[in-house]
Amino acid sequence: MKAIVVQEDLPGRPLVWQDVPDPVCGPDDVLVNVHATALNRADLMQRAGGYPVPPGASQILGLEMAGTIAGWGSRVLGWQKGNRVRALLTGGGYAEQVVLPARMLIAMPDNRDFIWGAALPEAVLTAYLNLFMEAGLQDGETVLIHGGASGVGTYGIQMARLAGCRVLVTAGSEAKLAACRELGAELAVNYKEEDFVERIRSHLGGAEVDVVMDMVGGPYLERNMELLRTYGRLVIISTLGGAEASIHLGHLMRPRLRLIGSVLRPRSVDEKVAIMKSFKRRFLGNLLDGSLKPIIDSVYPVERAEDAQAHMAANRNIGKVMLQVRD
Repeated sequence: MKAIVVQEDLPGRPLVWQDVPDPVCGPDDVLVNVHATALNRADLMQRAGGYPVPPGASQILGLEMAGTIAGWGSRVLGWQKGNRVRALLTGGGYAEQVVLPARMLIAMPDNRDFIWGAALPEAVLTAYLNLFMEAGLQDGETVLIHGGASGVGTYGIQMARLAGCRVLVTAGSEAKLAACRELGAELAVNYKEEDFVERIRSHLGGAEVDVVMDMVGGPYLERNMELLRTYGRLVIISTLGGAEASIHLGHLMRPRLRLIGSVLRPRSVDEKVAIMKSFKRRFLGNLLDGSLKPIIDSVYPVERAEDAQAHMAANRNIGKVMLQVRD
């Protein structure tokens, strides 16, 4: 098969679409012909050498995909060749085929295309896991979502609004702010032009937020804590701005804040299946009726993965950047 391979020995670590060995099914695995996959920030970090691949995972980039079943292992039951599926991956999405545990498959609705299916698994589950399972976001609470126009952010806004929450976001351009407001954010702050702490305090009339979901990391740690109410929860899902921080522990202890670090990719299959089931119980109906939907920024042919990643690296995307592998 062909796959995108990172040329680690060349300057810039270019991405090349080339022949690689075919994946092999284990007894509990399914082989899928990939039709579409999606970019995530983790792909860029892995390419740069800053995101270790979990033990046993494919070295090929790509954490979510949609496609059709091509084969399965000896212990797999209930699937047929050609079944349309989508799935969360530990790697391997930027390829013509991928092998994954059968338990991770989700059937695709007949009225949705593969771009829709591939735009969901990693991003929507990351937002759901961290807002509702890790941070315990409740109806009526106020949440701040950094990176509101990202794939994770756009899902987070929608789910928090569906849950009856007030949603505040940060983003870096007027187009991104407008997109966040259209999805339901009541306040969207341009972090390049305004102090987000001061702007949010002013908007809330001195009140505080219950939950912050942050992907910036170190530079925002103390600032996020300033905005949290007593027993507020800060969940850190990435460190795009830096992984180191220094805080006054009293600022964490006195208001009894909860500081949560969270990553989805290295979790066990059992954990991921539990997250998928929890999401399905709460939001599957919204996915099917369109009140929760992927925001698609752009679609590139997989051979142009280099261009797609450059687009994301420049922070130009609003929502998901997609790769088309097959029609």
